[in-house]
Amino acid sequence: MKKIIIHGNKPLNGEVTISGAKNSTVALIPAAILADSEVTLEGIPDIQDVHSLIEILEEYNVSVDFDAEAGILKIDPTDMISIPMPSGKITSLRASYYFMGAILSKFGEGVIGLPGGCNLGPRPIDQHIKGFEALGATVRNEMGAIYLTSPEEGLVGNRIYLDVVSIGATINTILASVHAEGRTVIENAAKEPEIIDVCTLLNNMGAEIRGAGTDVIRVEGVEALHGCRHTVIPDRIEAGTYLAVAAAMGEHVLIKNVIVEHLESFVAKLEEMGVDMEIGEDSILVRQSDDLKMVHIKTLPYPGFATDLQQPLTPLLLKAKGNGTLIDTIYPKRVNHIPELNRMGASIKVESGTIYFDGPNELMGTEVTASDLRAGAAMVIAGLIAKGTTTIYGVENILRGYDGIVEKLTALGADIEMVGITE
Repeated sequence: MKKIIIHGNKPLNGEVTISGAKNSTVALIPAAILADSEVTLEGIPDIQDVHSLIEILEEYNVSVDFDAEAGILKIDPTDMISIPMPSGKITSLRASYYFMGAILSKFGEGVIGLPGGCNLGPRPIDQHIKGFEALGATVRNEMGAIYLTSPEEGLVGNRIYLDVVSIGATINTILASVHAEGRTVIENAAKEPEIIDVCTLLNNMGAEIRGAGTDVIRVEGVEALHGCRHTVIPDRIEAGTYLAVAAAMGEHVLIKNVIVEHLESFVAKLEEMGVDMEIGEDSILVRQSDDLKMVHIKTLPYPGFATDLQQPLTPLLLKAKGNGTLIDTIYPKRVNHIPELNRMGASIKVESGTIYFDGPNELMGTEVTASDLRAGAAMVIAGLIAKGTTTIYGVENILRGYDGIVEKLTALGADIEMVGITE
C-alpha cells in the first residue's frame, strides 16, 4: 500500500512526454494473441494494468518479454493453451474482457471471469454478448464467469447493430469476427482513436478490417494472422490530464507526444475557459493562465468530450470564476471525487446527475482517497493547486493508468512524493 504526499501551490515549468495510450494497450495485448508468431508492441506504458495483463498471458502459456524502460512488449503466442479463467487475475481489471473475443476467435471456446476495474456504476457487457451470439457463439453466464462456445463449423460473419455506442463491445466484436467465415458488419460502432489503433494492429497482422473510426466497421474473416511490429498511439487521457495540470499551476509547460486531433473537444473547452495555449504539430505549450472563466460541459462518445477527462478537469474548474455545470452522459455515477474535493474546501455539489460549480474556490490540503483511476488524477491536480499538504490514499488506482506520474510531476517542479504506508 502506498500514499502520495503533495505540498501544493507551487508553480510548474518544463516539459512532459505523454506515454502510450492505456485504453489502446489493454486491448492491443489481448488482440496480439490472435497471431501465430511474435508480436512486438512499442510505446507500451509502464502501468499496473499492463503488468496484470502480462500475468494473465503467462497463465495462458504465452511467452512475454517486457522492457518497461524502453516501452517494448514482445508477445509470442506460439505455445498458447486454452484454459478456463473463471477467477483470479482475470477478474481484477475491466479490460480483461477483451480476452473473451480473442479466446473465442482463437480457440472457438473459453471461460472468462466477469471483469472488475473501477467502480463507475453499471457497466453491462450485454452488447459484447450480443456481438458474440450474432456470430453464432453460445454464451452462458454461470457463477460470475462467461462460458463461450462456437458451433462445430465455426463462427460466421453477420450484421450486428450495437444498441449503445460501446468501445468495449466494438473491439470485442472485432476480435471475435477476424476469423469468422465471410463478412461481419458492425453498425453504430464506437469511433474512438483506440479502436483505430487496435484495427491497425490487426490489419498489420493480416486481418481485413475497414471503416475503423466511423460508425460502420466491416470485417472480412481470414484464416490466419501473423506477428508484426506496432507502435501504440499517445494517451489522449494522460495528455488531457497534464493539460489540466499545466493550466492550473503552469507558468510555461510543454506537453509532448500529443495527437492534437484526439483532444479537440477538450482543448476547445480549455480555450473557452481562457487557458493560454500554443498548439504545435505534436505538442501543446501551456503558459500561465489567470482569470479563468467557468464553462458548461457534457461528456459524449468520441469525438465529444471524453468521460475519462471530466474528473481530471474538475479541479481546474474550481479555479474558474462563475457558475458552471458538468453532466457525464456516459457514466453518470462518476462522482466519487466530489466529496473528496468538498473536504478540501470546494464549493461543488451533485444533484440529479449534474455537478454544479460555484467559483473560484480556494483549496486547502487534507487527507483524501483516490476511489478510482481518474478520480485519483483529480486528487493529484487538486493537491497541486491546494495550499498546504495533501495526502492521497488509494494510490494503486492511480498507478493502474498513469505511467511515472510522480516522476513526471517532480520534473515539472511539483513537491510530490510516493511513500509506502507502514502499518
